[in-house]
Order: sequence, then structure tokens, then C-alpha cells
Amino acid sequence: MNWIANVVPPKVRSLLRRETPENLWVKCPESGELVFHKDLEANLFVVPGSGYHMRFAPKARLDNLFDDSAYEEIATPEVPLDPLKFRDVKRYTDRLKEYRLKTEMLDAVKLAFGKLDGLNVVVAVQNFDFLGGSLGMAAGEAIVTGMLTAIERKTPFIIFTASGGARMQEGIFSLMQMPRTTIAVQRLRAAKLPYIVVLTNPTTGGVTASYAMLGDVHVAEPGAVIGFAGARVIEQTIRERLPEGFQRAEYLEAHGMIDMVVHRRDMRATLARLCALLTQTPPSAQAAA
Repeated sequence: MNWIANVVPPKVRSLLRRETPENLWVKCPESGELVFHKDLEANLFVVPGSGYHMRFAPKARLDNLFDDSAYEEIATPEVPLDPLKFRDVKRYTDRLKEYRLKTEMLDAVKLAFGKLDGLNVVVAVQNFDFLGGSLGMAAGEAIVTGMLTAIERKTPFIIFTASGGARMQEGIFSLMQMPRTTIAVQRLRAAKLPYIVVLTNPTTGGVTASYAMLGDVHVAEPGAVIGFAGARVIEQTIRERLPEGFQRAEYLEAHGMIDMVVHRRDMRATLARLCALLTQTPPSAQAAA
């Protein structure tokens, strides 16, 4: 024990030794650069030096996307929490409670309705911090609800994907969300409404095998990993070394799998132009610029 702990009164001690917040500095996973958290937040969580796009929380993404950060959250129907009574090292219901407390979300997808440069849009955002953004019954129901809401309100539908794939704790119920969301995409298409997919890091597994690759336009953030199976699994299966940058957004754009790679600072303006173009609505002066 030192003299501060032994002699100095607690109130004075708190002035002498303040706790440093854990997230004061953030390390770039790509370059190792340390960035002050406030600077990173001001730069939309893109590392200034390397351009690495870090995870963007759903609320922050929606605030940045909609006009004046104003939007209406769309509620989704309730689904059975634990249809298989699944348990590994802990019960699935306990896991859900833990992640709901951690993310302040009911599940991995948040829905919102608002104006993007004056045009009404419905937006869905997957949160990778909620069980890896995995596609379970609640997430599937949210995506279907979002698409049906877009049809009802006759608006474009935009989804920001971030997922490791289907949710294993829900088994076949999780896998059934792939055809359900695919049918909802077909209903959007039949209504002649734009469906724009923004692929963020990472978008893999059953999500890539369903609604994530069925958009009218596919946009990706720089460096995003996009694919079905992992690169290591593919290498072990085909016994060949994969090309440099395989499954990265830039590689997929070069090989025709996605339409464009857009920096996060330009995402809002790009989506506004796409929605205006696909709905044949004259863009505002801000979007045109």
C-alpha cells in the first residue's frame, strides 16, 4: 500500500488520482495507430491515417443518415425467444439478456423510417455486436417487417448488413429466415421499389447467401469482408492459396460482384442520389452537389 491509500482522505485522493476511461484511445486493427476516441467519433469511426472503417453503432449510423438525425423507429413482432431450449456453456435466454443489456437492442436488427435528403426511406441496420449480427427469427422478422413497411409506405428500402451468418442456437428456425427474407425481396421487386444493400465489415454466411446479395444496387464500405465461407476454409478445401485481397470489397468490385465501394463520409450523399435516381425523383441541390 502506498501513502496515498494509507494517509490521504478519500475525497482528496479522488482529486489526486482520477480513473482514465478505457476507451480514451482506440487502436487501429490494421495499422496499429492510436486514435483519440473523440477524433475517431468525429470522423464517423474511420481511422484518419489508415482509412480503416471500424464498426459503426446502429444509432450513430441512423443519426448520420437521416435528415436532421430525425427518424421513427419501427417496432417488430415478437417471436419465441428460445424455441429449441438451447444451451451450451450457458442458456441461450441468458445470452440474449446479456446482449440486450450490452447493446440496448432487442435483437441484431434495428428498423427506422425517415427522410433521406427529403425522400422517405425505410432503413434496417444489423448490429454485429449483438451475437455477431447473426440471423435468427427476430432478425429475420425485423427485415421482413422493414420490407413490408417500405411496400406499405411506397419507399425505397436500404439495409446495412453486418453478420457472421445464421444463428446456430435457433437451428432450422434460423435457416428458414433465408427463404423468408428472399420472398420479401421479391415482393419489394414486384412493387417496383428500390432495394439498396450496403455491405459492411463483415457480411458472411447465410446473410450473404440470401438478402445481402439480392439488392438492386450493392454498395460496400472500404475493406469490408464479404463472402460465404471463410478464406481459411476455402483454402483448406481447394488446397490452393487465394489471391491477395480475396473477399474484400475492392476485390469483389473489380470482379463484378458489387457495384461500388464508398467511403463512409460519402455514403449518405451516395444513397440519396441512388434513391432519387431509382425513384425518378429530382435530387435536392445538396444531393446533386
